[in-house]
Amino acid sequence: MKLTNEDVNEILQLLDAGPFDELNLQTLRFKLQLRRGGDGTWTQEAQILSAPNLLAPATAAATPAASDAPQAQHSTQAEAEHLVPVRTPLLGTFYRAPKPGAPAFVEVGSRVEKNTLVGIVETMKLMNSIYAGTAGKVVEICAQDAATVEHDAVLMRIEPEGA
Repeated sequence: MKLTNEDVNEILQLLDAGPFDELNLQTLRFKLQLRRGGDGTWTQEAQILSAPNLLAPATAAATPAASDAPQAQHSTQAEAEHLVPVRTPLLGTFYRAPKPGAPAFVEVGSRVEKNTLVGIVETMKLMNSIYAGTAGKVVEICAQDAATVEHDAVLMRIEPEGA
């Protein structure tokens, strides 16, 4: 089962209309916790538990369209094949830091663990935590801070440990 943005919005509307202050939802793939604060705003904590499509190496679909330098393309593809992309599960605004002016969660070269918080995607005023999903080293940050990102967009790439 895959939750869409419309699914999440419907859940939020039901929660806003009801007397609930907390929702905990866990599947084999993810864990989601929503809590209503005293001011009525919702905070969200989401964790990807297992998502083969999120942890699978980059595929040929990521191959550049133009091919002026086959050798360089082969090298780039070979490098990308062992990197693990960190993707956003939702459409929204990607933030690299917890607040303006604060240090970024991670930088290129940062070592991360599976549960390391690497960014936030704001959707419908909810802050969705994005975790590395694998242990390794951040080698590329693909999304700009405060940029709008589409569902499943690659936010960064991680070189897994032992690769």
